[in-house]
Amino acid sequence: MTLLAHDRYCDEIAHQVGLLRAVVTSGADLSATVPTCPDWSLERLVRHTGGALRWVELMVRTRAQEEIEEEEVPLGTGPQEKGDPVALDAWLAETGEMIVATLREAGPDAKVWGWAGDLSAGFWARRMTHELTVHRADATLAAGLPYEVAPDVAADAIDEWLQIVEWAQRSLPDDPARELHRPGGSIHLHATDGTPEVNAEWVVDLSGDVISWRRGHEKATVALRGPLTAVLLAFYRRLPLDSPELEVLGERELLEFWLERATFG
Repeated sequence: MTLLAHDRYCDEIAHQVGLLRAVVTSGADLSATVPTCPDWSLERLVRHTGGALRWVELMVRTRAQEEIEEEEVPLGTGPQEKGDPVALDAWLAETGEMIVATLREAGPDAKVWGWAGDLSAGFWARRMTHELTVHRADATLAAGLPYEVAPDVAADAIDEWLQIVEWAQRSLPDDPARELHRPGGSIHLHATDGTPEVNAEWVVDLSGDVISWRRGHEKATVALRGPLTAVLLAFYRRLPLDSPELEVLGERELLEFWLERATFG
């Protein structure tokens, strides 16, 4: 597994912020419920996402060696105006410029507090790329807009999610991911539109107390097949398994077992 370049993550954060801003200014109802986050409105989702970016920006800029409380982040909850797409867009634009500039200045190796054992600015560049990738999907679903993501980013988002599940199993004794143990059980993710540049297939082995996974094409207990974007969204529980663009082959119950417990974050 090879990470994307630090500059690639920074570029993608800027790109994803721009796409999220386009949702905000599309005329979508900011009070609409987000189907994949039903406790949130579209505006609440955008404020959460921008707030996470500002929180990370402050930690990286100050080279924080311990977690900063979110309440300490200036304008971390967004503009005072409620229901105002112009104010929300301006806040989000400023947020994107801040986080990208700070991450570029820091470089990937700057020492910064992190929650998954990787104490670097590079960890946060990757994490915020995929925070945006997935929450933009939530936003587009709420707004009824189309969604696509670059293949290298989508594949890396799946890699990162598998690493997060693995970390949760090792580090969080009460997390549902600790239950992801099935002797002889395995999951194959197969993107049908993969390219030679992006090996978009994975095998996840659930035999041990902690999962193991690798990129590759192998027979498994259950396979999830479809376009890479659809596989990504289904694996993040943003797209139902019954969606027409997806195909489940083998023991569907094992895939459902995974999706019910791989819930961290």
